[in-house]
Amino acid sequence: MGLLWFSPPVYVKANRPGIRHGVSHVEGAAEELMAWDTKGPRWTKAVQSCVDAFEGRVFPQEVREAFEAAAKEASVYLSPE
Repeated sequence: MGLLWFSPPVYVKANRPGIRHGVSHVEGAAEELMAWDTKGPRWTKAVQSCVDAFEGRVFPQEVREAFEAAAKEASVYLSPE
């Protein structure tokens, strides 16, 4: 299976200060989510959305929305600029 892309990317803080990381596919979102320390209710929903997308039950754009909400909840979201 190829990458499940979404657009526009969701920008999050990277491990190094001052670095931003743009996530534009379900696989990248899943990898980011697994690396976070903050795992609240929106994180759980985003992880489930990734699983659902891998299994063809939701569109990648739904993962994007859940991932952005989780990033905001975890205080790692960065504006697109």
